[in-house]
Amino acid sequence: MTLDAAVLRFAGFVVIASALLSIYVHPYWIGLTIFAGLNLLQSSFTGFCPAATVFKKLGVRPGNAFK
Repeated sequence: MTLDAAVLRFAGFVVIASALLSIYVHPYWIGLTIFAGLNLLQSSFTGFCPAATVFKKLGVRPGNAFK
């Protein structure tokens, strides 16, 4: 698995989990979905993603987007 795939899978998991939490636990969990979306948006412009930094330190091999 490459770094790009790991970041996208993690972001997808966060969005789905927070959407479900906002439905079944409390509506304020939607803030986590908004945060994940904003983080994806800013990383598309800057190339910096905190999750990519963490995954890189964990030894996930680099992909094309996050080097």
